[in-house]
Amino acid sequence: MKFSFTDEQAEFRNVLRRFLEDKSPTTEVRRLMETDTGSDPDVWRQLSQDLGLTGIHIPEAYGGQGFGISELAIAVEEMGRSLLCAPFFASTVLAATAILKSGTEAQKKAVLPGIASGDTIATLALAEASGEWTTDGIAMTATQQGDRYRLNGTKSFVLDGHTAGLLVVAARSEGSAGRNGVSLFTVSGDAPGVERALLKSTDPTRKIARITFSDAEAELLGTEGTTAAAIDSTLDVAAICLANEMAGGADRLLEDAIDYAKMRVQFGRAIASFQSLKHKAADMLLDVELAKSAAYYAAAAVDDGDDDVPAVASLAKAATADAYMQTAIHAVQIHGGIGFTWDNDTHLWFKRAKSSEVFLGGSAYHRERLMQQWNV
Repeated sequence: MKFSFTDEQAEFRNVLRRFLEDKSPTTEVRRLMETDTGSDPDVWRQLSQDLGLTGIHIPEAYGGQGFGISELAIAVEEMGRSLLCAPFFASTVLAATAILKSGTEAQKKAVLPGIASGDTIATLALAEASGEWTTDGIAMTATQQGDRYRLNGTKSFVLDGHTAGLLVVAARSEGSAGRNGVSLFTVSGDAPGVERALLKSTDPTRKIARITFSDAEAELLGTEGTTAAAIDSTLDVAAICLANEMAGGADRLLEDAIDYAKMRVQFGRAIASFQSLKHKAADMLLDVELAKSAAYYAAAAVDDGDDDVPAVASLAKAATADAYMQTAIHAVQIHGGIGFTWDNDTHLWFKRAKSSEVFLGGSAYHRERLMQQWNV
C-alpha cells in the first residue's frame, strides 16, 4: 500500500466514514466535549463490538482483528476527519501497542483481549511535567517489593487518563539513570495511591489528565530495564497514527472551506471565483496532499518492516502538523468574520490542529530527530 490503497481498504474507509458521519456530527462533538468523560458509551460499544475497531491491529491470538498499521491509520484518519470524541487513540493506539511491544506472552493474553473488545479502556502514561515524549524525561521511580512494584511520581498530559481503567506507566528503577533503567508497568486506574485530575486544555475534544502515584502498586510489563526500545517503537507508531489523524482533519477543513467559498457571494459572484482565493485553495490542496502522502507512506513502512521507520515517523508527524495548522488558519480566513466565531465549526478543527501540533513532540523536535536518524 505504499502508493495506493487496496479495494478492501477503500471499502473499509467508506464504511467507517458513513458510520462516523452518522455518529459524530459536529452537534454531537460539541455535546461530548462539554462533558468530563468526553465520549458516548453507546458509540464506543458500536465502534468496538460491531465494527471491531478497538482490536484492529491486535493479533487474532489476543482477541484482535490482526490487521496492520495501514488499516489502523485509515481508522484514525477518518476519526480525525470527524473529530470523534472517544478514547480510541489512548487505548488502541498507545496502550495496546505498548503492551504488544513490551509484554510477555502471558501478559498479552491476559490484557489485550479486553482492550480489543473495548471492555477495557487503557492509556499510556509517559510524559511528565517537562512535557517530553522521550525516555530521557522520565523521573518517576519504581521500587521493587517482592514480585510487585511501587510507583512514585506524577504523569501529565495523559490522554483519557481520568477515565481509563488500565494505566500503562513508564518509570525508572530507583537509583538508575539513562535508558537502561526505564520499564513499563500496568496499574489499575482506581488502585490505592492513584490520584487523577482532568486538565483544562485548548482542545476540549481530546481529554488529558494529570495522574499522581503515591506508593501505587504496579505490575512489571515485560523485563525490567529493557523497555526503552519498545517505548520508542510505540511512539513511532503513535506519531504515524497521529499524522494520519491530522491528515484527515486537514482534508475535512479543506473540503468545508471550499464548499463555503462556493456558497458565499460577494460583489455578485461566489468568492470561490476570485483568483486570490483560487491561489489559496491550491496552496491548501498541495499542503494536504503532501501531508497525506507522508502519513500513508509512514504507515506502510511499518507494515513492510522498513529500517527507517523512526525517520519517516518523524517526517510524517512534522509535515502533517504544519499542514494541518496552516490549513486551519486558511480555513478560518476563507470563512471571513464568521470563521472566528464560536457558532462556526471551523474552530473545533483549529483547536485540534493546535493540540496535535505539540502532542507527541512538536515539529522542531521531530525535524531534529529526523536529521539524527538520517545522519544529516
